[in-house]
Amino acid sequence: MSIKYVFITGGVVSSLGKGLTSASIGHLLECRGVKIAMLKLDPYLNVDPGTMNPFQHGEVYVTDDGAETDLDLGHYYRFTHSPLTKASNATTGQIYDTVIKKERKGDYLGKTVQVIPHVTDEIKARILACAAQEKDTQVVLVEIGGTVGDIESLPFLEAIRQFRYERPSDCINIHLTYVPFLKAAGEVKTKPTQHSVQALREIGIVPDMILCRCEDPLGADLKAKISLFCNVREEAVIDEKDVEHSIYEVPTDLHRQGLDEMVCKMLGLKTGPADLSRWERMLQSVLHPKGKVTIGVVGKYMDHQDAYKSVYEALRHGAIAAGVDLEIRRFESDRIVENGSVEAAIKGCDGYLVPGGFGERGWEGKVLTAKYCRTKGIPYFGLCLGMQVMIVEFARNVLGLKKAHSTEVDPNTPDPVISMLSEQKQIQNLGGTMRLGAYPCELKPDTLAFKAYGKKIIWERHRHRYEFNNHYKTAFEEKGMFFAGTLEKGTLCEISEVAGHPWMLGVQYHPEFKSKPLEPHPLFRDFIQSIILYKRSDTWAASPRLTTA
Repeated sequence: MSIKYVFITGGVVSSLGKGLTSASIGHLLECRGVKIAMLKLDPYLNVDPGTMNPFQHGEVYVTDDGAETDLDLGHYYRFTHSPLTKASNATTGQIYDTVIKKERKGDYLGKTVQVIPHVTDEIKARILACAAQEKDTQVVLVEIGGTVGDIESLPFLEAIRQFRYERPSDCINIHLTYVPFLKAAGEVKTKPTQHSVQALREIGIVPDMILCRCEDPLGADLKAKISLFCNVREEAVIDEKDVEHSIYEVPTDLHRQGLDEMVCKMLGLKTGPADLSRWERMLQSVLHPKGKVTIGVVGKYMDHQDAYKSVYEALRHGAIAAGVDLEIRRFESDRIVENGSVEAAIKGCDGYLVPGGFGERGWEGKVLTAKYCRTKGIPYFGLCLGMQVMIVEFARNVLGLKKAHSTEVDPNTPDPVISMLSEQKQIQNLGGTMRLGAYPCELKPDTLAFKAYGKKIIWERHRHRYEFNNHYKTAFEEKGMFFAGTLEKGTLCEISEVAGHPWMLGVQYHPEFKSKPLEPHPLFRDFIQSIILYKRSDTWAASPRLTTA
């Protein structure tokens, strides 16, 4: 049987949740035993989101092979088992870059290079490349970023029109729109959806299914109206209402309305019934928690809800595994210094997490957070920059190196405990380029990290330039900070822990990228468990602690 394709487009407004919807559809197909692959097509001209400010685009998700991608790939990972590689995300910048390079090499044999067919052919080639990532792929879900009507989306829409024309029996289009409730009129309005579908049809794409984002379920009369004016069967008009408790309710809501069965029928897929039993058991833990933990996240992009998307979700996964409710409190790190008292600024949480980031802004607030957690015995989890902050704080206040710093923030520091590899003479041949993608890490026994993972060699994803400076390793270990994990067959520090502390651990990588609701990351799981233990007692004196490794 030929590979089938599902194209997901969006209309009316942006931020409707196409990524979450696409991931939910992928999850439902997998629950029916279908092997899927997922692709995100982004219309912006950046080659990738790696250089974008998080306030512009949210977090940058990193794959095992080192691709810096759209955050929707994080949804794909959390909801499905789709392969995620460089072939899973393509931008207009990448497409045009490839086409122009081909033109310069003479690959087009002197032809006039145009959007049609050369750009659209390259887009179609990316779709096929995604389908070819693994053998036996049955369905490829392709999400087109942006909103129908945007100028920058037109080449992608034209490409999928051609793709569907060439494979009429192998493709369907699902269009996600917004159906607003006008409070003043007391009515739900379908006109925006009608106009959105009209714009799509003008391009030559007729949707097979319409998903309607709405505050409350749509009545049969409204669905019938949308069906009539948009030329879509009434049963193929499905509402996607705002979920009450968790985004992980979306697949079950769509399944209840028969979406996955309808998709399989439209594509001619013969599958068994969907088995959502594990997912539903997980949801029961979400809906009926036993207890609550409060975690403070101290970062510099707190005003953008998607800047640390994977971090927030990984924390929720740890809470789900523990069967507790989770409250996340967000603290802008630069405001901690302005407050004058770190305790007054961030008090009231059971544990703290400092996520990754770049640049000087907010640095000292993060250092104060690490000191607060170390001296008060409060669980602390540092991710990437959060580990570097933890090391600088320890160097200043335990080793007595008062001017210790990262050369990213202070290039002239006399004690560069964090620096680029090129600045560390013993390994300067490695250069100072960014480490991207998955690297192997070797764990030491009798550490918090080894207890969490339960194995000696792990693989985790990186996105950073600066490393711990091994010139200072002995001094740190003598004072009670040791390095629980190092690059396999290497000396680069991957994991640091503070001996005698309840749970103070930093990692140079990004474990949040490899956490799922059904498979919580071991470190996030144990971080939450440590907080639960912390809440049960005023002191950890009776708890067995680590010794310096």
